[in-house]
Amino acid sequence: MDLSSYPDLVVIYLGMRVNAPQGLATLLSFGSRIRKSVDAQPDGLLLHENLLFSLFPPHGGMRQYWRDFDSLERWARSLPHRAWWQEFLRDRGGAGFWHETYSRGGQIESVYIDMPGIGLAKFAPVTPARGSLFSARRRLGLREGSAPPPGIPEEDLYQR
Repeated sequence: MDLSSYPDLVVIYLGMRVNAPQGLATLLSFGSRIRKSVDAQPDGLLLHENLLFSLFPPHGGMRQYWRDFDSLERWARSLPHRAWWQEFLRDRGGAGFWHETYSRGGQIESVYIDMPGIGLAKFAPVTPARGSLFSARRRLGLREGSAPPPGIPEEDLYQR
C-alpha cells in the first residue's frame, strides 16, 4: 500500500448504539442525513463506509477516511453536522455515541457519550472531554490554528 500521496490521512470510526427503546428512532434518523451529507462530497472526505457493530442492541456506525484533520474538523463544525451534534447533545434520544480518530502521524483521540466500554474504552481509562480535552484537535495534540468554533461551547454543555 502506497499512502505517500496522503501524508496527513485521518481515519475516524463513529458509532451510535440504542440504549433505550426511543434510541432506535434516534439511530435511524441519522442514516438518511448522513447519506445526504456524504453524497454532497465534502471537501477532504476520501471514503465513507457504513458499518453494523451489532443487532442486539442495535449499534450502527461508519468508517471515514479524510485527507487531513483540518478537512474533517471543518466539516464537523459546519452545517449540517454542527446542527446534528447540537441536537444530539441537547437530547440523546435513548442512544449513545462514540468516535475514535486515528492519524497517520500516530495520534489517536476518542469520545464516548452514554456508551458501555467499547474499543479503546475497553482497556484505557476514559477521561471526560473537558478543559484541554474538550476538542478533538486538542486531544490529538494538534496546534490550535484557525479552527472553526466548536459545535457547542463547553460552558453551555456542562452548565446543565
